[in-house]
Formats: sequence, C-alpha cells, structure tokens
Amino acid sequence: MTFDPFGDYATEGYLRNFEKEKNLAIVKRAENASFTTGLAEAFATLANLKTISYQDLLATPGVLFGAVYPWAGQDRSQTAPKLTIKRGSVVSANAPEIRAAAEFALRKGQDRDYMKANPGEIMGYLAWAHPFLMATAAPS
Repeated sequence: MTFDPFGDYATEGYLRNFEKEKNLAIVKRAENASFTTGLAEAFATLANLKTISYQDLLATPGVLFGAVYPWAGQDRSQTAPKLTIKRGSVVSANAPEIRAAAEFALRKGQDRDYMKANPGEIMGYLAWAHPFLMATAAPS
C-alpha cells in the first residue's frame, strides 16, 4: 500500500513530488540529495536566529526538501488537515493541535537550561507536534 494522503498518486506521483515520480527508491534518493544539499543552509539560518518561531520551524523542511516537494515547509494543517501521523504506537498531534504543540515545544526548547537538562523531552514534544507532512510519515 502506497502512502497517498493527497489521493492523487496515479497522476501526481509519490507525495506530489515535482517529477511526479512513483518509484519510491528514486524519490528517496532525491529526498536524500535535497536534504544533504540544504543542511548547511538550514543550520546557518537557525543558528542566526535569537528565537526560533513557528514560521522558522516550518521553513526548515522547505530548505531541506523544497527541491523535491512543492509543499515542503507548509503547515500540515494546511497540506493534509485530515491526516493522522502514526509511527508504531506514537500518534502525532491532529491538525487543530499542531501549532500550539509546536509553539510549546519551541518555548521549552529555547530555555537553554531546560533544554540542556531535558533534550529528549523537547524532541518528544516536537515529534508529537509534527507540523509538516514528511515523506517518512505513515498513515494510521
């Protein structure tokens, strides 16, 4: 079964990638190349911010995967509002909860002392928020 949150795999390829490619191995190679190419820019952009905002958080996948997906960097509540992201027994926030969950994670994570003491907790909050649709997401 192909992950097809948009319902248009037959005409638009895997997750509406720019090339309309259906071969998952080819798409994954394109994702890897895009990620590798954008990593330095993403780190540099985030490192120059005094405070990371929700918009900054959304922009990061745009830098990392924008060469593959036209929707990269857009809020999941806009791109796939009815999609529930689930990995094993872990369920991510649903569309109405995404922004609040991500902003909570960002607030906690930008408290340097709290972040140093609780990095796994912060990463868990961000994983739960999951504000963007990613190719590695799996349907529930």
